[in-house]
Amino acid sequence: MIIVNGMCYADNFEKVLKIISVTALYDYKLKVTFSTGETKVCNFKPMLKYPAFKHLKNVELFNKCYIDKDFGVVCWDDNTDIASEYLYENGYLV
Repeated sequence: MIIVNGMCYADNFEKVLKIISVTALYDYKLKVTFSTGETKVCNFKPMLKYPAFKHLKNVELFNKCYIDKDFGVVCWDDNTDIASEYLYENGYLV
């Protein structure tokens, strides 16, 4: 059992992977710094084939990525975000 901020958790407690900074790069890549201190570049282009992300083919919109301060994930608009775990697992260290 682990107690964090007055909340009791059973089992193992894993830290949530959050994004500290994000920069849109050329050709639908994202440069992301994580709460682990690591910086990775993730090729987002393969995700553009999915309906949830198709509208991000608009480069101007893609380049407007930002971090949701509450959840620490990359967002583009009120309806579009991507899990920090996806970016971490599919990125390469820089």
